[in-house]
Amino acid sequence: MPPHHHHHHHHHPSHTASTKALDRHAGHTPEMFRNRFLVSLLLTLPILYVSEEVRGLLGLPPLEGASWIPLLLGTIIYFYGGGVFLQGASRELRGRRPGMMTLVALGITVAFAYSLAVELGLKGKPFWWELATLVDVMLLGHFLEMKAILGAGEALRALAKLMPQTAHRLRDGRIEDVPTEALKEGDLILIRPGEQVPADGVVVEGATSMNEAFLTGESRPVAKGVGDEVLAGALNGEGAIVVRVTRTGTSTTLGQIMRLVEEAQVSRSRFQDLGERVAGWLFYVAVLGGSLTFIFWIASGESLSFALERAVTVVIIACPHALGLAIPLVVVNATAMAAQRGILIRNREAFERATGLRYVALDKTGTLTEGQFEVRAVYADGLGEQEALTLAAALEALSEHPLAQAILEAAKERGLPLPSVQDFRAIPGKGVEGRVERRLYRVGRPEWAGELGLEVPPSLRQGLEEAEARGESVVALMDESRVLAYLALRDRLRPTAKQAIDALKRMGITPVMLTGDAEAVARTVARELGIERYRARVLPQDKARIVRELKSQGPTAFVGDGINDAPALLEADLGVAIGAGTNVAIESADVVLVKSDPLDVVRLLHLARATRRKMLQNLFWATGYNIVALPLAAGAAYPFFGLLLPPALGALFMSLSTVVVALNALLLRRARLDT
Repeated sequence: MPPHHHHHHHHHPSHTASTKALDRHAGHTPEMFRNRFLVSLLLTLPILYVSEEVRGLLGLPPLEGASWIPLLLGTIIYFYGGGVFLQGASRELRGRRPGMMTLVALGITVAFAYSLAVELGLKGKPFWWELATLVDVMLLGHFLEMKAILGAGEALRALAKLMPQTAHRLRDGRIEDVPTEALKEGDLILIRPGEQVPADGVVVEGATSMNEAFLTGESRPVAKGVGDEVLAGALNGEGAIVVRVTRTGTSTTLGQIMRLVEEAQVSRSRFQDLGERVAGWLFYVAVLGGSLTFIFWIASGESLSFALERAVTVVIIACPHALGLAIPLVVVNATAMAAQRGILIRNREAFERATGLRYVALDKTGTLTEGQFEVRAVYADGLGEQEALTLAAALEALSEHPLAQAILEAAKERGLPLPSVQDFRAIPGKGVEGRVERRLYRVGRPEWAGELGLEVPPSLRQGLEEAEARGESVVALMDESRVLAYLALRDRLRPTAKQAIDALKRMGITPVMLTGDAEAVARTVARELGIERYRARVLPQDKARIVRELKSQGPTAFVGDGINDAPALLEADLGVAIGAGTNVAIESADVVLVKSDPLDVVRLLHLARATRRKMLQNLFWATGYNIVALPLAAGAAYPFFGLLLPPALGALFMSLSTVVVALNALLLRRARLDT
């Protein structure tokens, strides 16, 4: 994948993963909000100090001739601090979805215009300090929220990193190193052991095994010989091979997956969370309430300045300060609680999407299983199981193969001492051979025994069939005449997988297992974990499609760990990357589980439910005070009691509701996450 092409693609602001979570903050950084907040806060202090209401509350006499201070500082705050909200409002209104930005912009603009008019001679009281404090609180809220959420990294760069920068091209028997993007179809390239494949192609010479887990999620290495296809990004095993290039750059399979990921990011639906919806309603309430108040007082014969003052008060009060913090404070607490448990939340809307789930689709390899082999059984004939394991481990001790590691582990666990091996040879794509106490043994693929024409005892044949029915990898131990033993290896289940599945079922969520493995493997794992619904032989491009099918029946989460999971993570209502996965999975996910513990999925859902409750309570407290304050501000009690809401009292109520919201957000810390 040529780097220049890559950069050209992904850095369009609307494409990167980090903006998808925060499209209302496109191009904003937490630092920008922080700086604007601090500057605005400093400018607010003098405004508060000279304002009549605050001096009244502090019992100080009003200041004479200081009105230019709020005028000057308030204007700076409006444009510098409030500019973000004004731009955001124009975006929301163009999208015909007024939300928080529009509400704040309305409040501060009305306050600014009215206060300016008062300074220029209109009869009334200016609203400079309300304007300033509203801007401060809203900037603080946005800063806290972005800071909490932007804990996780940078977009699709990770995929491009998988591509080696150079390739070894063969020309007239010479090897020359060329940049990967210079490869053309039909070129011959050499791939050495341990290197990554730079382009899709076909093996023309040599034999090896390759790890294609990044693409298929299939954990076992795939044998490659002459005529087999190799895919860009795959990791070459023990043999050197010569490959004829068939596809390069973006047309490789890896390139196609990158394209899928990008498309999914761009088309991701705009999900409006609770706070935005409430802000949207309050925007209409403010416009309507303000207009009606104005019309009513003019119609009942009050002066223009009185009607205007009432209307402006209503509009400003309809933007509650507490609303700016109601949700960000809960998010900050929730993300902190989650982070302590190794759960990184990259997208705050994820919390809201995680509350009503019906399906959780889980990728098998690396999620429910460890993606690491363990020896499940040793089928031996003519020698003991221990002895068979000892011989196999002795030979495999010198091999690089992942299955070899598992056999060694098994021998270690049982504390078996390993004999020494003479004349060791690795035969690429087949296995290894060597002499133990002068006898020749081979360990390798069961097919190798057939090629060598060795005899297989009937009792072992049955073991082989049983292991294959379970979809396990089988390694044969042979001497010169016959097969001595079969070792059946399986992908190890994660210790908490069963508990996690049970917990999901108790929460009324249907787990669905997806895997690239064969039907047999899928059936065995599903039965052990108690999963009723599963799909086997799922290709990477099918995952996103299956998630889409599930979504049509109810809100769906997807849990996976590989690159090939990225499109499905984006497609799902809630994408969860597990076990630090690959960087690409992390970028595409709403939530990242640092530890590979499936129970964290359950903890996340419990936290989401607790978080949503807190958000609703906070929205109630933030807007509840409006239900009382708005009619008073509009002057509802004026004709009867001559009572208008004194601004100082309004200010007190406003700060109280903000304090209540902040304290309530802290109570989230007491939520129980473990069932």
